[in-house]
Amino acid sequence: MQSKFKALSLSFKNAPVAIRELVSLDEGAVRSLLGKLREFFSLTDTLILSTCNRTEIYYSHELDLSTEIIKLVGLEKGLVDTISYLEYFDIFHDDKTAISHLFRVAMGLEAQVIGDMQISNQVKRAYQTAVDMDMAGPFLHRLMHTIFFTNKKVVQETAFRDGAASVSYAAVELIEELTSNTHQPRVLLVGLGEIGEDVAKNLVYLGDAKIKIANRTYSKALELATEYNFEAIPFEDCFEAMKEADVIISSVAMSEPLISKQLISSFNIKSYKLLVDLSVPRSIDTAVEDLPGVLLYNVDNIRSKATETLSKRKAAIPHVENIIVENIKEFYDWKKEMMVSPTINKLKNSLEQIRKEELERYLKNADSQQFDIIDKMTKSMMQKILKVPVVQLRAACKRDQAEEMIGIINDLFDLEKEEVKKTDH
Repeated sequence: MQSKFKALSLSFKNAPVAIRELVSLDEGAVRSLLGKLREFFSLTDTLILSTCNRTEIYYSHELDLSTEIIKLVGLEKGLVDTISYLEYFDIFHDDKTAISHLFRVAMGLEAQVIGDMQISNQVKRAYQTAVDMDMAGPFLHRLMHTIFFTNKKVVQETAFRDGAASVSYAAVELIEELTSNTHQPRVLLVGLGEIGEDVAKNLVYLGDAKIKIANRTYSKALELATEYNFEAIPFEDCFEAMKEADVIISSVAMSEPLISKQLISSFNIKSYKLLVDLSVPRSIDTAVEDLPGVLLYNVDNIRSKATETLSKRKAAIPHVENIIVENIKEFYDWKKEMMVSPTINKLKNSLEQIRKEELERYLKNADSQQFDIIDKMTKSMMQKILKVPVVQLRAACKRDQAEEMIGIINDLFDLEKEEVKKTDH
């Protein structure tokens, strides 16, 4: 339980997307890497978090294994000269910085979009994988449950998770609100640039929606459609698909609008048609708003909503950080108790062994009544003798001097020798 929890982190802050893609780990790769870490380094308490914005490995070990772990990531991904990627990683060498970083990541303070709601679920999945692989010991179990409790407090007590703070997520949230009364709304996304791709990833949260995606490069549409269980259609078929769609999201770069008033007026709109223009310059003619049943939202409307949410989230950051500090302190109180518990148990066992040996030596001929009285008296004596070192150990924890006090008590009562004798028997 000493200060041996460490972490290495590659994220959008230091690494471009091309590098993040190279080291990104899917679930199979995470499980494989966890297995290798256990096999090569006998690691327990290990967590691997890999998202589109970050790949992080948290682990407990006396030594700094950063270089070895990065080499294993390279082996898993089939990369050569993996050490050249070391410059993109932040290394957290001690438990205080590693634990603090994990709390900040799990709360969304380190996310590309502050307060990202997806990250807490991604952290939970990473923990579940560690549990499934038998890579979570008492330390990691307690740490993760403290994080989940902290996250719950952040949600209940702050505005840090309110609303959608990214344009892409705000767009999907808007679509969800406006299609809430439509059974299996038909959604068409045209264009898979940076924003379009991000929208596609968020569309999975629309539940029962039927989603089609179109892109000038069909292979990209097909790749995303396969990953998220959407339907990919050729770009030239998107105008035909617009007729049936309840929602059309346009995210294409064009000098002239892709969707004109004339095009939309040719459709038979039975109830409504929601158009969301995420392009700059705009790719939907604003005149479509004049048509009955047509609702048009552009990137400025949506960005305004996201910016307002982001301002509220930023204002909540000090409160979130205070909650984190409080809960990290509680975790450390537990951690300190765990540090001294083995020594307390060793001392109890050692004294109990002495007591039993002396009872056997001197009470061979005693009757049961005499034995019970002396047994009770010596137990009481042992508890009183134990009280002072136990109190001193716990006080040393609060002063961050537990290791020093553990060493003194080990030497004073020769506990290491006692442990060896016990093992030999």
